Amino acid sequence: QKILEKYHDLFTLHWEGVIGNMCAPSQAEWEQLLTNCSAFLFYGMERFMSHVLLNWLVAVNIPKCRLVILLDLARSQQSYQRITNSDIHKSCLHIALERPTETAMILSLTGVGSIIATQWYTSLEENAERLETVFENLLIFGKTTGQTIYVLQK
Repeated sequence: QKILEKYHDLFTLHWEGVIGNMCAPSQAEWEQLLTNCSAFLFYGMERFMSHVLLNWLVAVNIPKCRLVILLDLARSQQSYQRITNSDIHKSCLHIALERPTETAMILSLTGVGSIIATQWYTSLEENAERLETVFENLLIFGKTTGQTIYVLQK
């Protein structure tokens, strides 16, 4: 929340989304957010694709979305239990399609221009540091997404 407030005036006149842990977005809300945005940020627990219906995403075309930032793969005891219960009902192939590389490929095929994503499990705190770095480099220093990724890799 603090990071969004800090950079709010620099990156948007129209910010729309779901913030906090009050409730999980419905599938309709995910669909509206992804299809009506020029940039999409996910900062949350477990795999991003575990929150979105795979069948919907592979069939959609979202070329207006130029950048997706996925700061996912954070884990808590509660999120691990939720994902474990959810994965019981999925095939091994479906779970494999939720991995970071496969998620990036699917988003790319839907028309997303650039994707910044974590590749391994992390903490919310580490993802907050990454978000700060991304916003600082993209919005304050005016770096490209490639230059920003280079900074993240250091």
